[in-house]
Amino acid sequence: MSLIHPVILSGGSGTRLWPRSRKHRPKPFLPLLGERTLFQQSLDRASDQQRFAAPIIVAGSAHCDLIEDQACNVSGVRLIVEPAAKNTAPAIALAAHSLPAEAIMLVCPSDHHIADETAFLAGVEQAAELAMQDYMVAFGIEPTGPETGYGYIQKGAELAPGNAVARFVEKPDIDTARRLLADGRHVWNGGIFAFRAGTVLAELARYRPAMAERVAQAWAGARYQGTQVHPAGEPFADIVGESIDYAVMENTTRAAVVAADMGWSDIGNWDALMTARPGDAQGNRVSGRVDLLDCRNVMVESDGPRVSVVGLNDVIVVVSDGEVLVTSRGGAQAVGKLPGAALQ
Repeated sequence: MSLIHPVILSGGSGTRLWPRSRKHRPKPFLPLLGERTLFQQSLDRASDQQRFAAPIIVAGSAHCDLIEDQACNVSGVRLIVEPAAKNTAPAIALAAHSLPAEAIMLVCPSDHHIADETAFLAGVEQAAELAMQDYMVAFGIEPTGPETGYGYIQKGAELAPGNAVARFVEKPDIDTARRLLADGRHVWNGGIFAFRAGTVLAELARYRPAMAERVAQAWAGARYQGTQVHPAGEPFADIVGESIDYAVMENTTRAAVVAADMGWSDIGNWDALMTARPGDAQGNRVSGRVDLLDCRNVMVESDGPRVSVVGLNDVIVVVSDGEVLVTSRGGAQAVGKLPGAALQ
C-alpha cells in the first residue's frame, strides 16, 4: 500500500476551555494530556514513516508561529496557510490540491485525544483500504453513552472492511441519543476522514461547484515561502464556508464508515478533559497547588494560587493566567458563552 498522507486541520479558538485556552494559544497547542500538546500528539500518531508520508497542516496565519515551533522536529512538513477561516471543506480541498489525485489523505483535527493508538492505526488501515476503492470514509467512534454533543452515523450494508453509511444524524436530544445507542447501529461521528485526493475534489465539484472553483483558483494563485504555501486570498474570500460533512459526506453516494473503539475524545469542554484524565479513588483530578477535603469527582487546575475545596461533588475549578473559572460538570458545555471567554 502507498504511503498515507496525514492532513492535520488546525483552527478555532477553543473558547469552551477558557481560561486555559486563549486565542493566542488555543486548545491544540496546550499540553492538556501529558507533556506533548494535542497538536503534537496528532503529529506523533502519524509519524511512522513506513505507513505515513510527511504531514500537511492547514491553519490560519495567527497560529503559524506556534505550528512551526511545535512541529520543528518533523521532517518534510508542509503548512498551508488559509487566507480566511471557511470551515473544513475548503481547508481539505486546499490540501487535496497539493497532492496527486491517487494519494490517500487521512484528515485529522489537531485537537482530539486518542488513548488507544493501536486501535486508531488499525482503523486507519481499514479506512485506507476503502479509500483505495474510492469510498469517502468517516471514522465512527463506538459510543460509550447517549451523548448529545456529537453527531451520529448509522451503519448500513457491510463492506470489506467497514460499512456503507446509511445516514448521518445531527446532534440529538437525550431521548433520541438513547434510542440511537440502544439500536446498536449508530456510532459517533469522530470528524476523522480518509479518501483519495482526486475523489474528494471530484465530489466537491459535484455537490459544491462554486466552492470547488474558488478553491482551485486560490490554489492556482498560491505563493510559496519556505515550507509555507499561501493560497490566493481574493477567490478564497468569496467562498461560503461549510464543513466537509455538509458539503460532501452527507451528499455523496460513496460514503463509508469504519468503526473504532480507540479511546477518542474531542476534548470539547472541561468535562470532556476531566473524563480523559485519570482520577484518584474518589474520581478527583488535581494539578498545581490544590487541597481537597470530602470531595468527589472534582477537578482543580491552578497555575499558581493554592485552591482549597471542601465538600463538593462534580465541580471543576480552573485558575489560569489571573482568571478563575468555577463550573459544575454539567455546565462545562456553556463556558464558551462567558464574556471572558469571548473577549480572551
